[in-house]
Amino acid sequence: MALMVISTLFCLFSCCVLATIAREVPQKSNLETYIVRLEPRDGPVTESEDLESWHRSFLPATIESTNYDSRMVYSYRNVMQGFAAKLSPEEVKEMQKKKGFISARPPERLSLHTTHSPSFLGLQQNVGFWKDSNYGKGVIIGILDSGITPDHPSFSDDGILPPPAKWKGKCELRPASLCNNKIIGAQHFIQDDQNGTSADETGHGTHTASTAAGNFVKGANVYGNANGTAAGVAPLAHLAIYKVCSTVCSESDVLAGIDTAIEDGVDVISISLGGTSKPFYDNYVPLGAYSAMEKGIFVSCSAGNEGPDYFSVGNDAPWILTVGASTMDRKIRASAMLGNNKKLEGESAFQPKDYASTMFPLVYPGSNKSDPFAAYCFPDSLNNTGVKGKTVLCERGLPGVTMGELVKAAGGAAMIIINPEDRGYTTEADAHVLPAAHLSYVDGVKIKAYMNSTKLPKAAIFFNGTAIGDDQAPAVASFSSRGPSEASPGILKPDIVGPGVSILAAWPVSVENNTNTKSTFNFLSGTSMSCPHLSGVAALLKSAHPDWSPAAIKSAIMTTADSVNLEKKPIADQLNLLPADVFATGAGHVNPSRANNPGLVYDIEPKEYIPYLCGLNYTNREVGMLLQRHVNCSVESRIPDSQLNYPSFSIVLGATAQTYTRTVTNVGEADSVYTVNIVQPRGVSVNVEPDTLKFSKLHEKLTYEVRFIRLANAPNVSASQGSLTWTSDKYSVRSPIAVTFITSELL
Repeated sequence: MALMVISTLFCLFSCCVLATIAREVPQKSNLETYIVRLEPRDGPVTESEDLESWHRSFLPATIESTNYDSRMVYSYRNVMQGFAAKLSPEEVKEMQKKKGFISARPPERLSLHTTHSPSFLGLQQNVGFWKDSNYGKGVIIGILDSGITPDHPSFSDDGILPPPAKWKGKCELRPASLCNNKIIGAQHFIQDDQNGTSADETGHGTHTASTAAGNFVKGANVYGNANGTAAGVAPLAHLAIYKVCSTVCSESDVLAGIDTAIEDGVDVISISLGGTSKPFYDNYVPLGAYSAMEKGIFVSCSAGNEGPDYFSVGNDAPWILTVGASTMDRKIRASAMLGNNKKLEGESAFQPKDYASTMFPLVYPGSNKSDPFAAYCFPDSLNNTGVKGKTVLCERGLPGVTMGELVKAAGGAAMIIINPEDRGYTTEADAHVLPAAHLSYVDGVKIKAYMNSTKLPKAAIFFNGTAIGDDQAPAVASFSSRGPSEASPGILKPDIVGPGVSILAAWPVSVENNTNTKSTFNFLSGTSMSCPHLSGVAALLKSAHPDWSPAAIKSAIMTTADSVNLEKKPIADQLNLLPADVFATGAGHVNPSRANNPGLVYDIEPKEYIPYLCGLNYTNREVGMLLQRHVNCSVESRIPDSQLNYPSFSIVLGATAQTYTRTVTNVGEADSVYTVNIVQPRGVSVNVEPDTLKFSKLHEKLTYEVRFIRLANAPNVSASQGSLTWTSDKYSVRSPIAVTFITSELL
């Protein structure tokens, strides 16, 4: 039996913080609120000098005493040593000269709101796209995964109507009353476990299901972090659960799950598992997804966690939305303080309130070069190193929580996890079992250099809570699988990226130890987490536009995606913090509200895939395996894969010019005019005819032609990228362009 390992499974999206510190409006254009951190006072505050007077003493002499009250914002008495004041950058520089001053910076914008990834995606209660789409009401999302924890509060059916009349599924949960208007069906498809149930034994399925369509749950958090109201992307949609995995997934079980989901009448299928790229007729997730697409069902799949390698993307058929992973603007901060007072910022969800940060001796099992597994903190390596009572430095190999369990079992007091080079700057907020911080590869190099510089290295872990406002988000996670597609190089994959790092979602049990609060939520990371985000977005679009085909929904998602981060700079790759290429981002980062009104869509009818499949040089039998009917490719027309009416362009270009056509359908305004704007890929001339599209009615279709020519004076590079955007007075419809050069034909 062929087996597929679940794509690295990781976590949903909840985040809210307990306090909001709004930046004060400055009285003058150059004034801004700063939080000023101070050294503790040598002695108690006297009656003649109260705390506020002491704080005021740090204000620069240039500020008149009569203005103190208007400048001081807060004098903190309990939470920290310091105050907040309205200052200019010059005044802050002057303040730095005073004894007792530590630092000053503008406050981050922290918010009390619902689960953070919906908010990060622009979804807000009672307004905008969430309201317009009725929160996905009436749409059925089929989750193929490891089962469900049905009594979790995320799966309450409060406010949810009964399933639509078309629903034909069944509930195998025991008792059957565990199914409700939220979980309308649950079935089990693991051949080797005939006596099993749909109950989730790993947590992965519970997590992905609540990410896609969990109901509103107040007080979701882990150790108080990311505290707020959790919700899935489509919180009022129905869930149909198909348990096809335990710790691994059999292709036969997965196919059975897809088959049943189609029969049951789901609208969206979410699949956070898969293998490597191979011909679609021999790859059972794309094969099953093809049949679903023919029945009008939208299929969303994880891209895989094999990044940053190129050609690592899976689930890469054009009838699947292939989803990569990106970061959000939230971090669950934990830092490692070294004995040289160097503080390195990382992340950890394990942050007990009563923990007293302590310097422990720092030990690195990887210094034993004779043991190839020592750096990864395997049990034998830990036992041979002597880690008891020490902070242990481990290189990321095993899952972070597993490494912590091993370190704790060996007597370690704390742990620092550092990335290997290919994981770059991607850090994760795991619910560890001991004080820990996950740091970047660059910080790991710094720690090793420090350890080599002293005979008695030490380190302590500090917890810094939840922070929101990272303007470098979104960025592509280093682990997110990359294109090009091996099975079809003329189709750009992945299609899109969405939140997939440190996602908070439902979990079968509490991950908190020795606490009075037992919140059943957990953080996970991976494309397994980004996929259900997009499944939820597809459900919202299906609710708002029930007549749209799966291809139209995919087009709307792709052509409205964001190509820049919150700082309005190109989305970065966390491998190296350089701009990410299109083989990492696809069309960009999902923007659900814009996808609801895309202007134009690139639609594809199921029959249009036949010339595409024949053009891949599949035999008649191989094409027939996908279509489930006889096909004669000598009779059918053949097209190169780049000719499929896809919302992006992936061109394999040599010395010969190539020309392709695209057809767009007007779903915006009846009378509208679009003009083309081209960002030329390096070394390529891109020409579009016509350069203006004039529509006179809704649903009108117009066709344009694109010609790609390799320039004679082009740089000697293996690939290049650009974009093609149709713009009207109201809409911007963007398609990324990826060009891979045939090196043997370089001019």
